[in-house]
Amino acid sequence: MILFPAIDLKNGQCVRLEQGDMARATVFNLDPAAQAKSFADQGFEYLHVVDLDGAFAGKPMNAQAVEAMLKVVKMPVQLGGGIRDLKTVEAWLGKGITRVIIGTAAVRDPELVKTAAKAFPGRVAVGLDARDGKVAVEGWAETSEVTALDIAKRFEDAGVAAIIFTDIARDGLLKGLNLDATIALGDAISIPVIASGGLASIDDVKAMLTPRAKKLEGAIAGRALYDGRLDPAEALALIRAARG
Repeated sequence: MILFPAIDLKNGQCVRLEQGDMARATVFNLDPAAQAKSFADQGFEYLHVVDLDGAFAGKPMNAQAVEAMLKVVKMPVQLGGGIRDLKTVEAWLGKGITRVIIGTAAVRDPELVKTAAKAFPGRVAVGLDARDGKVAVEGWAETSEVTALDIAKRFEDAGVAAIIFTDIARDGLLKGLNLDATIALGDAISIPVIASGGLASIDDVKAMLTPRAKKLEGAIAGRALYDGRLDPAEALALIRAARG
């Protein structure tokens, strides 16, 4: 179980949105690189970064902030937001991103995911963000007619490293992870699944460590870390203890 601290980038700043709404953004740090270093110093081992402006624009918009983060942390970084073609995938992996997350393009252009996953084994993840079970795209501005499971199944044999499953209804609201839906998805496919959206407290971390969640690769924590509801030292100690 990996606990991924999240850095969401908007206008070069580190923010959190509520339910993916750009109008409901709280700025938590003006310096994303300092925030990344702080997470590294706390003992986290894998960073989750989203270029929110990029998700809406369809191309990278916060490259400077991402590159600044890569300079200050040694831990692996996974990045999503605005990654819609092979050239962008190659560019980010070349700059030191460990794993790219393809979201909108996974719905619109499944072949891109398959080609990228084949070219870069273990370095391509798919981000599936669901509103009432249906996947949303274009920075969550639009909802498609397909379910997360429908899309996940398309990539069963493609070599995708992970599926990041976000429940939009809970994202940024500290209501707790939607573990039932996430585990159901994890049980239905062979690709590792990461839970995202709503992680609120140490109880969510404990729930991730129960036997029923053992197939999940980990969970993403955002607002709960920024506003102090989740103590990093306590969460990471629990995870280390569970690993034995």
